[in-house]
Amino acid sequence: MSQDERSAGDLRNTGLSLRHDRTWDYELERIVEAVEERDAEKVGMQFPEGLKRRAPHVADDLRELLPDGVRVMISGKPCYGACDLDTYMMRRTDVFVHFGHSPMKDSEKIIYVPLFSNVEVTPIMEDATEELETGDVGLVTTAQHMNKFEEMREWLEERGFTVHTRRGDERLTNEGQVLGCNYASADIDADQVLYVGGGKFHPVGLAMEHPEKNVVIADPVNNVVTIADHEQFMKQRYASVHKAMDAEKWGVIFCTKIGQGRWEQANEIVENNDDAYLITMDEVTPDRLRNFDMDAFVNTGCPRITTDDGPQFHKPMLTPGEYECAVGNKPLDEMEFDTFHGTW
Repeated sequence: MSQDERSAGDLRNTGLSLRHDRTWDYELERIVEAVEERDAEKVGMQFPEGLKRRAPHVADDLRELLPDGVRVMISGKPCYGACDLDTYMMRRTDVFVHFGHSPMKDSEKIIYVPLFSNVEVTPIMEDATEELETGDVGLVTTAQHMNKFEEMREWLEERGFTVHTRRGDERLTNEGQVLGCNYASADIDADQVLYVGGGKFHPVGLAMEHPEKNVVIADPVNNVVTIADHEQFMKQRYASVHKAMDAEKWGVIFCTKIGQGRWEQANEIVENNDDAYLITMDEVTPDRLRNFDMDAFVNTGCPRITTDDGPQFHKPMLTPGEYECAVGNKPLDEMEFDTFHGTW
């Protein structure tokens, strides 16, 4: 298998675990192979926020495996997904490694290391079955656990479940994979979905996108089973829409991150509202928006900024769909959770 093919989403454990961290597979030998093939002098590494503290350890281990003279650089740019690449570093390195996510778009330049988990998933799945009804069940997970996806499916089938899975759309690399902004893999004929993965970020979004489904969370990292509860999030969203109904001046945010821009959508809002102003931003934060004298904002970038961080903004922050409800173009009971589809 060629380097480019493997970079595009190989699901095997092909690399070396980090000496300092046996939980995730950092695939160091795959990076070394790419450096040798390209006769690279500069290697750039980008990590999501929760793993940046491990970056120096990865750099140390990688330098021990690389030829002398190869420089390893670490991106300090905020990163929240494969949609959030450090394009500046990409242009200035021979090998660019993006850790923690699977590819959203094929690229010869980028090596995606999804950081496959070495944690066993079946013990926590055993506990999760107590929250599931025998019969049809959807199965989803994140990039970190895709290396065990077939094992999960077979385990459920052996216990009498009819497992429903699908890939979703082109923004998703693998069957059964979900992102924080895309849950198309859960568009299946089942009233219950088992999410196997760490934390509540993904499953709560899944529950907001599919409120008709019972979403059971089996977290093998923290060893807990919970039910995704999205009611508090939805109450916050309805409250934000109500607050924005009296807004006169609207700030329409276009995010300049490579995989988060929806230019046509942002422009359409501005063209149809004389009191709307287009604002381009890379990082959409409460502090940066505080300087704008607006009554409300519409975020056409990452929808999770709106839903998760919305209460932190000084003025109502809405998704494009919520905006349509606030200005009276759609009834409030037709409000839907905002998701991203397709690639750039």
